[in-house]
Amino acid sequence: MMVKSCKILLSFFLLFSAFPCSVDASDKDQEASDKLHLYETMETLTGVPWVYLAAMDQYEKNAHAAKNKKEKSGKKRLTSIEVPSSLWAGRINPDPDDRVPESIAFFQGIGKDANGDGKADPQDDLDVLYSVASFLAQKGLKEEQIRERIWDYYKHPTTVDVITHIAKIYARYQTLHLEERRFPIPLQYNYTYHNTWGDRRGWGGLRIHEGTDIFANYGTPVLSTCYGYVELIGWNRYGGWRIGIRDVNNNYHYFAHLNGFRKGLKKGDVVKPGDLIGSVGSSGYGPPGTAGKFPPHLHYGIYKFNGKSTYSFDPYPLLKKWERQAYLKWKRKKRRHRSASSETTHPIHSSTKKKHDG
Repeated sequence: MMVKSCKILLSFFLLFSAFPCSVDASDKDQEASDKLHLYETMETLTGVPWVYLAAMDQYEKNAHAAKNKKEKSGKKRLTSIEVPSSLWAGRINPDPDDRVPESIAFFQGIGKDANGDGKADPQDDLDVLYSVASFLAQKGLKEEQIRERIWDYYKHPTTVDVITHIAKIYARYQTLHLEERRFPIPLQYNYTYHNTWGDRRGWGGLRIHEGTDIFANYGTPVLSTCYGYVELIGWNRYGGWRIGIRDVNNNYHYFAHLNGFRKGLKKGDVVKPGDLIGSVGSSGYGPPGTAGKFPPHLHYGIYKFNGKSTYSFDPYPLLKKWERQAYLKWKRKKRRHRSASSETTHPIHSSTKKKHDG
């Protein structure tokens, strides 16, 4: 057994030393590259698909953003997974801060020494990821077996779904660079909106408006705002025909009062920013098929799950930001098109300029 463990550690060091982890890098691309290498290394060692580790890491980063691991440990952490002491050291371990791998194993804790320093440190990225990956692999590597272990770890059904859905997004695109966002209405269509989050609503009981209404004509295309997993699609008596999409930052994007859905779109699909998902309508406030009780518009909301409950937050500032980004992108595209047209229209001038520049 000891020989096998040494071989695992040796393989780990060979893999990791080839691509050192730049935990001090300020560049987001480098940080994402370092993280991906860590995840893939753990997949090589344990067989657990890297996407589950990435999803757990991202889930904890967003669900527990108020906790600063760097300040707590005095170390700079690349990852955000924080294993509870009872799980790390063992529930019946008299020393919740135990760092000795042998005694942790005796008390059935999950903490392991991955970097060979003789300690199982819950504030060390390598120890944490290897310990968590080993925990996830204990019952097998099929999706349902890993889901079961995620349940054993968090004991919350919503958390299991959120993490596995985020994992499916990573699996679809095979990258951590999934931060792009899009405005939900194409700019060439007529629309208008203002900040309506928190306004009073009376139908179905007194409540607040948990979103922003974007008024547009019937049939105006509605686009996905993010890389995401379609968690819900269908009828809701408040939202009519609606779609719910979970992104990798644990945001749930809610599109309601639709006229219909893109043909073939279904629960479990993975979409990207700008994908057509439906069209503007006036459905809702009643049983399936109810429509026309209010002007056509898209109700767009964002919700987040914090590990215990789900809450909404104002999407208006984000919508303004995405609209501005879409407009700037359109202007740059138009400028490039004009430049290309000018060169095509005046080929002699263009070639002369190139010769002079040469």
